[in-house]
Amino acid sequence: MPSKIEKKQAAAKLRKPPRDFSYTQNRELSWLRFDNRVLDEAFDETVPLFERLKFVSIFESNLDEFLMVRVGGLSDLAELKKQPVDNKSNMTASEQVDAVMAEMPGLLTRWESIFKSIEGKLDTLGVHRARIDSLTPEERTFVTRYFQAYVSPVISPLVIDPRHPFPNLRNGALYLACGLDGATDEESLLGLIEIPASMNRVVEIPSPTGTYSYILLEDVILACLDSCFGSYKPLDRALIRVTRNADIDPDGEGVEEEEDYRQHMKRILKKRLRLQPVVLAVSGSLEKATLKTIRKALELSRRSVFTCDIPLDLGYVFGIEGKIPEHLRNELLFTPFKPQPNPTIDMTRSIREQVLQHDKLLFYPYEAMNPFLDLVHEAAYDPECISLRITLYRVAKQSRLCESLIDAAENGKEVTVLMELRARFDEQNNIEWAERLEEAGCTVIYGSEGFKCHSKICQLTYREGMALTRLTLLGTGNFNEKTAKLYSDFMLMTAHPGIGEDANLFFRNLSLGNLRGDYRFLGVAPVGLKPLIMRGLDREIQRALAGEPARVFFKLNSLTDREVIDKIAEASCAGVRVDMIIRGISCLKPGVPGKTENVHVRSIVGRFLEHARVYAFGVDSDMIYLSSADMMTRNTEHRVEIAFPVLDPTCRALVHEYMGMQLRDNVKARSLTSDGTWVPVERAEGEKPFNSQEALLERAYRNAEAAPEPVIEAKPAPEPEPQPVAPKVQEVQATVIEPEPAPAPRPEPQVTKPAPETSARRDKPAGKTKAIERHRPGRVRMGLGLIGLGLKTLITGKTK
Repeated sequence: MPSKIEKKQAAAKLRKPPRDFSYTQNRELSWLRFDNRVLDEAFDETVPLFERLKFVSIFESNLDEFLMVRVGGLSDLAELKKQPVDNKSNMTASEQVDAVMAEMPGLLTRWESIFKSIEGKLDTLGVHRARIDSLTPEERTFVTRYFQAYVSPVISPLVIDPRHPFPNLRNGALYLACGLDGATDEESLLGLIEIPASMNRVVEIPSPTGTYSYILLEDVILACLDSCFGSYKPLDRALIRVTRNADIDPDGEGVEEEEDYRQHMKRILKKRLRLQPVVLAVSGSLEKATLKTIRKALELSRRSVFTCDIPLDLGYVFGIEGKIPEHLRNELLFTPFKPQPNPTIDMTRSIREQVLQHDKLLFYPYEAMNPFLDLVHEAAYDPECISLRITLYRVAKQSRLCESLIDAAENGKEVTVLMELRARFDEQNNIEWAERLEEAGCTVIYGSEGFKCHSKICQLTYREGMALTRLTLLGTGNFNEKTAKLYSDFMLMTAHPGIGEDANLFFRNLSLGNLRGDYRFLGVAPVGLKPLIMRGLDREIQRALAGEPARVFFKLNSLTDREVIDKIAEASCAGVRVDMIIRGISCLKPGVPGKTENVHVRSIVGRFLEHARVYAFGVDSDMIYLSSADMMTRNTEHRVEIAFPVLDPTCRALVHEYMGMQLRDNVKARSLTSDGTWVPVERAEGEKPFNSQEALLERAYRNAEAAPEPVIEAKPAPEPEPQPVAPKVQEVQATVIEPEPAPAPRPEPQVTKPAPETSARRDKPAGKTKAIERHRPGRVRMGLGLIGLGLKTLITGKTK
């Protein structure tokens, strides 16, 4: 006879059908395959040699964050007796950690080998990193003198013994470790030196003209280690680096009563430096006893120790780029590129007036961010501008945008900034800017508890006579001047009244902590974004089932949301063609017979980081949305995100063309196979190589050259010049995905006691009518009358 537990399990199976894992894969393993794809760029001999070295560094940086955030969080869950199960692979947390750790040795071996290969080639060209075991007498003399003059007074060697406990090794910091020959009867001791973060890590060594030689600070200390511990003699030596769990929930830590949220975040940042270690990286050679002492002190297993024979923390690579001799730069680096002017914007005229005339679409990094920055700066000094509101997630350390916001506040504008302090690893910078903005008079608010505000939206409001106008600026990436030169992103600048009304309501809801607002044009997470995606997919499914052509296009950083994945599989089974460009994680496996055979997934990793999110529905892409959100559950359900429609035909044509170019890429693009691995895109016979990023660079240059020069004074008619490359404007009416009717009516505020409602008062709005037509004419007249009364009061000071 079955037990009660068995009966409950059987009943649960009846209620909820088992998940189909045939077309999904584990998120963590998919991410490792993505980072391996980044490392592929270091192996690509068509990439300039020093740029390949930078990809080696990016691989390591990516892996560090992955270990801190994902493996750190999974390691915590693995300690639970009843572990949660991944809904894409049916693996427990401990099984996922095991799978990740099994993949790591092969990845690290590949990483180490390509670093050595590239560095060896750079050495032959004249960019030389000095090693301790190969220093010339002149180099050794220089290193010794440098150590004595600059390093020795700064470092603080520690001897670890029973009377001196093992210290806290800060997350990500570099330490030199060695076993020490103890005095008389004492056992071998441990010596530790922290590599000073306050000093330049790259030390230039005098070298012949036309070459560049350097040594790393840790190698300077290693070369002089024998003099660091007095009478103790080092027996072995290595550089070590601890990566700790950084997956800390700021909201879960509890904000103390009357504590400023910024102070709370500062406490969280300090705590992150001391969380449980995840892995220990070792570069060099340590005796088994020495390594065991360190490992036991950190409470790490053997499999959590990674050894290599190359420098740890390759972030220094970006610092030596500017030191490369001039005659080698063309050979070792990408051809320098400067973001070009947008050909549809005249920078000598008011940006505001141009946006009022026509929507503008910026495409970073091919086009400069200047129109947006100039518009905000212009608004800060425009007497007709009365308010600026913006959400900020990651901000440049030196931000012209934030300086303009400060100017606006000091000029008497109402400036409201939602500053997200929980932007991982950018918290300190955001805290500092929040303090500066508040000191200048800006109203600074923070995201709602449990929901990061990841949306990218700015609204400028102007009073022209008796009327208000709004410019709304929406992006797929951060309002960050630095990343706008590296990340591929869109920004829409629009005066569309419907989008403006939605944006105004969005900011009002944010200030009230209301995450359940109703919007007509915008899809706002955590409530309205996923339904928008589902309705778009459902529309295409219905078309396919009716025998009509149906297509969906997504461009994302990651796809992990199980509900969205299942809906895409449903669309594929219905006959909808689904094309996706996914840079990073894809938990959906395409091409699985009978499940996802109509799904095609590509990834592009190249010179610029692909960061834009695009959702397009219909064979003619009559619905195009740009967004800040990936299809990850954290974005669709646990963040404040925005998807916004592209309604202007010229802007829509540009998006359509850009995405078409990326789907043509057969150089940097890879295809995802049904087993979850990435393979190069196959070229048809006779097909020419096409690198979409390089093509977009060339296009930006051609457009900038062909753009007409601003006319300052009357001149003779110039010779005809080539025109900017204009996209073919689609003869398709843009549509938006209409929001679903509210599930239940809401009582409307009344001045007097409300009368019983009638059915006419609760008529549902028509599906695609203008916003003002969604109300009865009588209410419109009443609203206009109230507005008139308010204006009369404002002007005369009288209420009657």
